Amino acid sequence: MVAGQGREGGSGAPEQGAANPWRVISATTTAYKSAGPVARVQAFRARLRYALDRPLTPYLLIIGSTLLLVVLGLLMVFSASQILALGQHHSAQYYFLKQLIAALLGLVLLIGFASVPLAVLRVIVYPVMFGVIGALALVAIPGIGMEINGNRNWLDFGFFQFQPSEFAKLALVLWGADLLARKQKAGTLSQWKHLLVPLVPGALLLLALIMVGGDMGTSMILVAMLFAMLWMVGAPLRLFVATVGVAVVVCTALVVTVPHRAERLGCIGVTKLDPEGACFQALHGVYSFALGGPFGSGLGAGVEKWGQLPEAHTDFIFAATGEELGLVGTLSVIGLFSALGYAGIRVAIGTKDPFVRYAAGAATTWIMAQAMINLGSALGLLPIAGVPLPLFSYGGSAMLSAMSAIGVLLCLARSTSGAKAALAARSKNSRIRRRLARVLPRRRTTARPAPRPARRER
Repeated sequence: MVAGQGREGGSGAPEQGAANPWRVISATTTAYKSAGPVARVQAFRARLRYALDRPLTPYLLIIGSTLLLVVLGLLMVFSASQILALGQHHSAQYYFLKQLIAALLGLVLLIGFASVPLAVLRVIVYPVMFGVIGALALVAIPGIGMEINGNRNWLDFGFFQFQPSEFAKLALVLWGADLLARKQKAGTLSQWKHLLVPLVPGALLLLALIMVGGDMGTSMILVAMLFAMLWMVGAPLRLFVATVGVAVVVCTALVVTVPHRAERLGCIGVTKLDPEGACFQALHGVYSFALGGPFGSGLGAGVEKWGQLPEAHTDFIFAATGEELGLVGTLSVIGLFSALGYAGIRVAIGTKDPFVRYAAGAATTWIMAQAMINLGSALGLLPIAGVPLPLFSYGGSAMLSAMSAIGVLLCLARSTSGAKAALAARSKNSRIRRRLARVLPRRRTTARPAPRPARRER
């Protein structure tokens, strides 16, 4: 539990007049160095708590972890895709350049969503929702939707391919949060019919259109987001038990009726290759981690990407990271996602605005659930679901949708009163402005001399 989470916009902001532990401790450097280990640990905890309780901490954590994940992901996409690109008679930078373009376009979307006022997000809710439903309906039409690896989830526009199911998650975040916020303001969330309708039917419509194309991984993420919204709004426990039971029955039916899904379920914890070649991808994902060791074989020096590990630059990029960057690299990726998830939770619990709370919670659930499914698949702890690692794996639509979600999180993070005041103070007292004030000449403020009195004529 974060201190001060109940204050409006505070996100755990330090109280007025509270002493800065960093300055207090650093003021007596000699005493700090001569202190024992227990005192040093206490001093470090005080500094860490003060840093985490600042109003801008979630905002800065979101920016920093996102940029580091995107940059590290670009490096790994370049390393893991070179052999595949050369085998397809492209240049070695083919997939890297496409991912770089997607990252730059995603950065534009991130800045756009982060810069708009909060009211604008609520205005575009229904255009985004209906646009995604229309695009998913086009994918479901035979002859229009494009099929890749057995799933028909893409629209082909010639010069680029677009996957609408990735943006269904963004639509559910905005539409669901706005819907629940309006119902909470009207005081109707205590009734089951208002709690479930039209949220659950709208989510089921998105799920049905996505499952027509066979994308079960994205459907699982949408279900997790729906459960997160119902939990945040305070749905009764018996409602959760009923919905989880229905979800388990439906999921089991979808797995049993499709042979390749049942085969993937049997690859959990695989340690040796089946005589028929089943679980080949899952097994070589585990091999990649084993070959990496603590520090990895070096960036670009992995051997599994030479054909043994399928989809090394997309679904199994975490395994390629484990081979080339080792345990240190994989723990760094997990740490960055943990920081991003922590920041998203801080945004959700640090506000009294219901729209901010529901949207931040749903967006954080989206990123973290997708990351956990991808990481679990690569580690052999979960069945292979075919979902990319957000902000990291190769995939233009996935990058654009994830960057849009981060932009929404940044917009929500800066909407609290504490963050607004801190950002305004930073802008006013920025170093650049102070340096310009020193360099540029000051305006003359001296008053003009008073006019001389007119001479009297004799």
